[in-house]
Amino acid sequence: MFDIQQELKKLPDCPGCYLHKDAFGQIIYVGKAISLRNRVRQYFQSPKNQPPKVRRMVKDIAEFEYITCGSEMEALILECNLIKKHRPKYNILLRDDKTYPYIKVTLGESYPRILKTRRIVNDGSKYFGPYADAGAVNTIIDLLNSTYALKRCNAQEFGENFTPCLNFHIHQCRGICRGGVSKEEYEQAIEKAMDFLQGRDKDLLRILRERMKEASDALDFEQAAVLRDKIEDVKAITEKQRVVLQHPEDLDIVLLSAGLSGAHIVLFTVREGKLSGRESFFLGDIHGEAREEVVAEFLKQYYYANVLIPKEILVTKLPADAALLEDFLSGQRGSRVQLLAPARGEKRALLELVRKDVDEMVKDLDERAKRQIEKEAAVKSGLADVFGADLAERIHRVEAYDISNINGVDSVGGMVVFMDGRPYKKAYRRFKIRTIEGADDTGSLQEVLFRRFSEGLKGNPSFAEMPDLILMDGGLGQVHAAQAVLTALKLDIPIAGMAKDDKHRTRALIYREEETELKGHAQLFAYVGAVQEEVHRFAIEYHRKLRGKALTRSVLDGVPGIGEKRKLALLAELGSVDAIRAASVEQLAEVPGMTRPAAESVHKYFAERPEL
Repeated sequence: MFDIQQELKKLPDCPGCYLHKDAFGQIIYVGKAISLRNRVRQYFQSPKNQPPKVRRMVKDIAEFEYITCGSEMEALILECNLIKKHRPKYNILLRDDKTYPYIKVTLGESYPRILKTRRIVNDGSKYFGPYADAGAVNTIIDLLNSTYALKRCNAQEFGENFTPCLNFHIHQCRGICRGGVSKEEYEQAIEKAMDFLQGRDKDLLRILRERMKEASDALDFEQAAVLRDKIEDVKAITEKQRVVLQHPEDLDIVLLSAGLSGAHIVLFTVREGKLSGRESFFLGDIHGEAREEVVAEFLKQYYYANVLIPKEILVTKLPADAALLEDFLSGQRGSRVQLLAPARGEKRALLELVRKDVDEMVKDLDERAKRQIEKEAAVKSGLADVFGADLAERIHRVEAYDISNINGVDSVGGMVVFMDGRPYKKAYRRFKIRTIEGADDTGSLQEVLFRRFSEGLKGNPSFAEMPDLILMDGGLGQVHAAQAVLTALKLDIPIAGMAKDDKHRTRALIYREEETELKGHAQLFAYVGAVQEEVHRFAIEYHRKLRGKALTRSVLDGVPGIGEKRKLALLAELGSVDAIRAASVEQLAEVPGMTRPAAESVHKYFAERPEL
């Protein structure tokens, strides 16, 4: 038995991290301290002056452990690692854990390339970003590569027998491997591409307009239209950037805004003096915590993820450990980083400018949140009519299942999850049916359910969380089949069937042998219909993906020495498998990327298999 009061007496007076745990041994909070003895004891003193979140957390603490560190900086770094690893319930967490893309110019290479990356590496490259829209990144990279005919392959040395890639043959690369461009010329092209990434677009627009005029003069109106669209892309990309500083500085602005929709951190990026991007991070309910301390938690977690850190970060109010945070960020960046809370001047005006933008964003989010709360209340009311008020109040996680196949071929199962009325796509799962042959949807559903809940009972993290309600895509038969599986596994989870009408729309819920029509419950009808459509879509999408892979396999896949690149080159050059089959060895060898032995291999393969 863990005696908290006795263990408090053993705490050392040194820097470190502490981990609070609940009765199940789950880590519910991670914190750092200059003195473990003083900091951890504070949690178990009089709760009168503690914020509501801390009072709730202390009630859940069954035990704690600690890790000593050599300094407060070591404790801060360890805290970041532990939060990222355990994602404790009571810590401020970045809900959106995706990494945003950057544009990377590989200046460390003899002939630099322009790439998309999600990871910053100290390898001599120059990085631009981050960008919220990965599609925009792809558009920019394609635009620069095609306009300046930049190198795209990763080859660094070009021997005498080096074979040019497909980009050379379709005039998308100037042929560095063939000596088609001097190093000085190529460096000039890279400089112009980087000028565009820094907000200077005149050269790129000039080139595109000249090419569009040349294509138009040559009556190549199709190519002229393509170039016109590229010009519009350039304008759309650059118009999003606003000049907000007199001097070409790089900095980030971090603001916290809380409303009915929850707390959001909004990060603005200013590059070369231009406001170039805005990202929003949902934090949930911050339970009355000091706003500057929430911002400090964000700064630690966000910039610890190895993203590009500017020299200055603007905030509305400096946190208590601002100096420590500056040292931490400086260590991450490799040079000095300043946290600033400007009270006057140009940067204060910039803070006020973006604050107005955030206020408008939160106002819109709050309106949506209000509508969502009203919808959720109506759905709860409908669920209470079907399942009873007590069960309806406990329903947070809903799982639905469906089977997809064509005449029993490539049969698959889909599982979707809705949390508090909304799709929770991270928890979606797919299943290939293994033990059932033919079009046996009921048997396939039982296999899927057995595998899902067996894994959950074994402690598989992907299936550990159990649902509060299971919805089966079908009527009483599917409900009985599902109930048989749960009974065998000794699980007590409510199951309802989604009975459909002649148009395949859910018209009723079947629960405990009783059918409840949904037409009188508009929001519940819409919710259950959305669940049914989503699980149906998800299962069909997986089935189509598997079937598509089988159908797109080419007879060329079996040719020795022919990989994906050569297969695509053959099809691009000759047009079809029939044309490849009819081609001579000489014709095959002339295809870009092919060699004489490879051509002979293709010719021999088809000669030995006339039935193909």
